[in-house]
Amino acid sequence: MIIYSLFGETIMHIDHFKEHFQSITDQRQGAKVTYCLFEVLFGSLCAVIAGAKGWFDIREYILGHHDWFTHNNMFLNDIPVDDTIARFISTIEPKQFQECFINWMSSVHTLTEGQVVAIDGKTLRGSYNREDRASTIHMISAYASSNKLVLGQLKTEQKSNEITAIPELIKMLDIKGALVTIDAMACQTKIAKAIVDKDADYLLAVKSNQGKLRIAVEKAFAAERSSVADDITFEKGHGRIESRQCYVFGSDKLEGNFSRWKGLKSIVMVEKFHFVKGKKLDLPLCQTTCRF
Repeated sequence: MIIYSLFGETIMHIDHFKEHFQSITDQRQGAKVTYCLFEVLFGSLCAVIAGAKGWFDIREYILGHHDWFTHNNMFLNDIPVDDTIARFISTIEPKQFQECFINWMSSVHTLTEGQVVAIDGKTLRGSYNREDRASTIHMISAYASSNKLVLGQLKTEQKSNEITAIPELIKMLDIKGALVTIDAMACQTKIAKAIVDKDADYLLAVKSNQGKLRIAVEKAFAAERSSVADDITFEKGHGRIESRQCYVFGSDKLEGNFSRWKGLKSIVMVEKFHFVKGKKLDLPLCQTTCRF
């Protein structure tokens, strides 16, 4: 059962959950309260973790595990209908819930030294409102790859707002000792500083948005790229053949002053060659990604 596998010794961990979410304000009128705030919140979260996609699914999940919930003194006054669950959840202040959730995740998950935390932004499918032409929701997430666990999220109105949202997300997380990876849009000095200030390391993609840095990195690797490695490994699959070469240098190989990049230690270039079935290999098919 999903709840049991998540919370192990049930009673103890339910109390642990309650400890982290008890600060959420119940904005309902006291005289009209039928269902306990904790019951609906806990049941909804368990249902979502188990794969529920909407309010009806949440109620079906609680209904299907009603014996378990009543055994743990929850939903003793029957189960709310899906519309009631929706109204209840909509009254919760998102920022308050977010803080509680991140603290809860931090308490049940400990990052190990060198663990990869991937920060990325995704536009939520179906979040565009055609009636009032409201913009789509763009979510920035921090994902612990080895544990397959989202450590925290922030909502932005546009993808371009990632640069300002990522430092705020980093401040909320305990990433000490982790390796934080982000795509080229977030290759910014203030983001690098925010990561180092949290006692973590960074691996950032370099593209044209950091022109001087990209040119310096490519120049540093120019001599190495002119020679072919003696031992090359090829991978085959999906109608193509791929090969990768990885080069690593200390940041002292860079020509120019890049002291603004706090904690910069090394530069890495991964060069990928792929042969597509039915196509002749030429230079445009060679892709180069530079990271540091």
